[in-house]
Parts: sequence; structure tokens; C-alpha cells
Amino acid sequence: MKADDQFQIRVEGIHFAAAHFATYAGGCEPLHGHDYGVAAAVEGTLDENAWVVDFGAVKAILRSLCEELDHRFLLQRDSAVLAIDATDAAWEVKTPAGIGYVLPRTDVVALAIDNTTSERLAEWLSGRLWQALAERGAANVRSVTVEVWEGPGQRASHRRERPPAG
Repeated sequence: MKADDQFQIRVEGIHFAAAHFATYAGGCEPLHGHDYGVAAAVEGTLDENAWVVDFGAVKAILRSLCEELDHRFLLQRDSAVLAIDATDAAWEVKTPAGIGYVLPRTDVVALAIDNTTSERLAEWLSGRLWQALAERGAANVRSVTVEVWEGPGQRASHRRERPPAG
């Protein structure tokens, strides 16, 4: 084994249920929900324990992140399509078709994303996983890929990589 050999671990089987509506072509889907599935692959060199990172640690991080989203409404706070106002008690959302929603703040996760597509959720989750691994000192990690399923046969992924040294 060479010091720069790359290895990968993969965890899956993490779930959360949430409501959302994605925007597209200047419009908005009807409000609906999914039972999302989440998986992650972490690549890097082996550390002093002869692993990239502990499976249990990655699962715990992903479970914690998914708990933040579970049984909540996922709001794309940075939407260019929705009119969004926050009050002390609620999020007020108006669609381009003029449909208005008032959602209690406690039921909403306002994500710093432009759309609540599976692609953007995978990107948000990969960023948070990358950050959590870095905070744990996992300097050997080269990349993180997160997949989000919104239904059978429908999934999106996002890969985040450490820039090459040099």
C-alpha cells in the first residue's frame, strides 16, 4: 500500500420525511412530501486506525442532519421565484401563481438554497457533512459524495472535493 492510496467508505439507510415545493420555469409545484433516503461516500487515505473515517461517525453526522429536516417543511430561503417574508411566529410564502402559505416557524427549516430539489438538498448535506468531518480533524478526507432519494428510482448526488495540493 502506498501512502497516497485512496479508499472509500459508504453509508446508507438514513431517512427523513419532509414537505416542500420545488420551483421550475418560473412556477411552483404543489405542496407535497417525500420519504427521503440519504447515503454518503467518503474518500481519502487511511488514517492511523487504517480507515478513512469511522462508519459510525458518518452515520451519526448524517442522522443528526436528517433529524433537523425530519417532519418539517423545507423552505428554499434564497428562492428567486417565491416571495418570502419572516415574522416572529411564521414564514409567509407566496408562489408566482398567487397561492399564499403561512407556516409556523417551528415547522420550517429555512435552508440557504435557491430550490428544494434533491440536487440542492444533496449539496446542502454534503457541505454540512464536509464541515463536520473537518471539525473532527479528518484531514485525510479527499471527497464527500451525498445522494438524496426522493422516491424509488429517483436520486441526485453532490460531490465535494478537497482541492489538489500544489
